[in-house]
Amino acid sequence: MGKIIFYEDRNFQGRSYECSSDCADMHTFFSRCNSIRVESGCWVLYERPNYMGYQYILTPGEYPDYQRWMGFNECIRSCRIIRNVSEKLVKMKLKAYERPNFEGQMMEFSDDLPSIQEFFHSREVHSCNVMDGAWVFFEHPNYHGRQYLLERGEYRRYTDWGAMHPCSGSFRRIMEF
Repeated sequence: MGKIIFYEDRNFQGRSYECSSDCADMHTFFSRCNSIRVESGCWVLYERPNYMGYQYILTPGEYPDYQRWMGFNECIRSCRIIRNVSEKLVKMKLKAYERPNFEGQMMEFSDDLPSIQEFFHSREVHSCNVMDGAWVFFEHPNYHGRQYLLERGEYRRYTDWGAMHPCSGSFRRIMEF
């Protein structure tokens, strides 16, 4: 289980809401979210109800303002705990493909990749198979931009993980510390 606390104001001030499980609609608990304390577990937050909109992946720690979790605004409307998180010493595996439906060049990864464009021949990932663990894909290199959670499973095209275009940025493992 995990525990996350949402605060309406920056620096953990104002009205707060404590959560320890998935929540599809949080608008009745607070009107805005400007800081968060993740006490345990890894979480994915969404800007809209029912797990829709921009995603933000948070690991245990303190986030005194929404820019610390790379938020675009103070709007968080749903959240869920990430269940496929691995421990630090467990090897995780991801197979990335240059074309949809697992076609074209394939590369296997077990570590974070700060720049897909520098490492991957086609410069874009169109499909992937998450063999172990949970990963976050970023829109831009060096772990910046929109975030997309990919848990264990097959993603035949980038729209399967919620992106509007192939991943050409970066990705990293989500690990329990």
